[in-house]
Amino acid sequence: MRGLGLMVAPTGARRTKKDHPGLPVTAAECAETGAACQAAGAGAVHLHVRDGEGLHSLDPKLYRDSVARLQAAAGPDLVIQITTEAVGRFTPAEQIATVRAVEPEAVSIAVKELVPDPSAEAAAKELYAWGRERRIAVQHIIYSVDELDRMVGLVSRGVIPGHRHSVIFPLGRYAAGQESDPAELVPLLGRMRDGGYVERFDWWVCAFGRAETPSLVAAAAFGGHCRIGFENSVFNADGSVAATNEERVGELRRSLVGIPHRPLTRDEMLRALGRPD
Repeated sequence: MRGLGLMVAPTGARRTKKDHPGLPVTAAECAETGAACQAAGAGAVHLHVRDGEGLHSLDPKLYRDSVARLQAAAGPDLVIQITTEAVGRFTPAEQIATVRAVEPEAVSIAVKELVPDPSAEAAAKELYAWGRERRIAVQHIIYSVDELDRMVGLVSRGVIPGHRHSVIFPLGRYAAGQESDPAELVPLLGRMRDGGYVERFDWWVCAFGRAETPSLVAAAAFGGHCRIGFENSVFNADGSVAATNEERVGELRRSLVGIPHRPLTRDEMLRALGRPD
């Protein structure tokens, strides 16, 4: 039976408690939520941190504090992935500095943000090589077929080292009203098949809006892994608003019952998130 990864993204960079009162924002809230989501069936947390004003931050001190609190609350089995998401605020150099300072076990990096143009390739290459030496699990955020092809080009030229890679496809990010559709997977999976990437990539999906659950079920049915949570959606499949992130994790687990699978072990989770062999 194949392993299926389930990760929760409880906070994100943009939502606030005005959007949902149950959104975890502080390090203590994120730790409590991470432990609750682990109990509900999540094997990993995609972690964002906020500054004193509640704004998205890449401050290494905030990351280290939040990671330590999560580890204390959830124990050693939960995988913790930080992110370098720029949100239009942080430069490639600032993203790189955060990863080097935190030295996380796992990180998600948007290729288009870290390597916006050829002038950024040399610094990105150094970071990717440094992370590989330290066996950091690097997951590449890919929004389109063109970005997938560009990433493969960076791999072929040695900017991104290694043969096997982890990618995540956020569905609905640029759709009207940020509402995802499972059909968005079709061109992405077709390109992976046609390009011969299927055997080289562990792929994940997250999905914005009311179609989060069906999009993730479709991803799991086609062999992908799932990331769920308030970063992307607060809606259950029936259109109701979930009270907590762990409620979303629980609903997804129930929705996946018809797809034969088993949870990933911690080592398998890290590998699926991009840890080098």
